[in-house]
Amino acid sequence: MIVGPGPRVPAMPRTVTLAITLPAPPSRLYAMYLNPREHAAFTGAPVKIAARAGAPFAAFGGALTGTILQLVPNRLIVQSWRSTEFAKRDADSTLILSFWPDGNGGRIELTHVNVPDSDFAGVSEGWSKYYWIPWRTHLEGLSRSRPRKRPK
Repeated sequence: MIVGPGPRVPAMPRTVTLAITLPAPPSRLYAMYLNPREHAAFTGAPVKIAARAGAPFAAFGGALTGTILQLVPNRLIVQSWRSTEFAKRDADSTLILSFWPDGNGGRIELTHVNVPDSDFAGVSEGWSKYYWIPWRTHLEGLSRSRPRKRPK
């Protein structure tokens, strides 16, 4: 009897869990993510997004696409999300962003479920490279460019 490899089992989707504290209140971070002009300002790329359930999402020249599924004003954004790196057979992933006060800033807790194993590293690293670092840099630039109040 010849024994060969068994049936191929597809890799299971994975979950990315991240958090970041940024120098802005949670309500400001929430609004920035959902405003196409501000979202583009911190990512450096045009984005299509709107603050309403059912709104389409597209960023980085269509490399990321999805739909806003649910919003809780200033607290929660849920969207379907997929990357051009996903295989056609891969289901859309779900992105959950929650916004919390944290000292003088705001904390974003990210849970990104159903990420294909084949793009897990790219998605995990992409959040820091394309969102967290540029967002922090943008906010810090805004605070430096504001005129300081003079003491009376």
